[in-house]
Amino acid sequence: METITKMIVINSSKLLPSDVAIKLYESKAEVMVKETCFGVMVSGERDIVDSLLLEIRKLDPYGIFIKERGFAPGEPYRCRATRRGGAKPGFHNLENDDKLLPHIASALKALDRGEIPIQKKQTKKLNIDKFKEIIKESEVL
Repeated sequence: METITKMIVINSSKLLPSDVAIKLYESKAEVMVKETCFGVMVSGERDIVDSLLLEIRKLDPYGIFIKERGFAPGEPYRCRATRRGGAKPGFHNLENDDKLLPHIASALKALDRGEIPIQKKQTKKLNIDKFKEIIKESEVL
């Protein structure tokens, strides 16, 4: 079986990472769970992890975001203990992504309500000849 790791990023007013970790432990599934500052990492067989996360997502469909991670928790390449401290690679990206999640959640809620986003009007680029004409006119002043 294929072993995977998924990152559960929690941006919710209803849940804490510890709530999700407890639910995962209560499942008694054969997975490794690691709580992080942004959520929880879960490692295990793909089928088990995917089915668990379908249930976890129901706790707050708009506040839980899941992505697959390339490394298992404790992987020496990523572990700060073996790299002598500092932020893990990708941490700053995740930090920036976390700021966007409330906007994504809001958009997902709107889509589920059937709201259709209004297409923004595309502005045409200024024609180069018109631009040159504006420059010439301003030189006269």
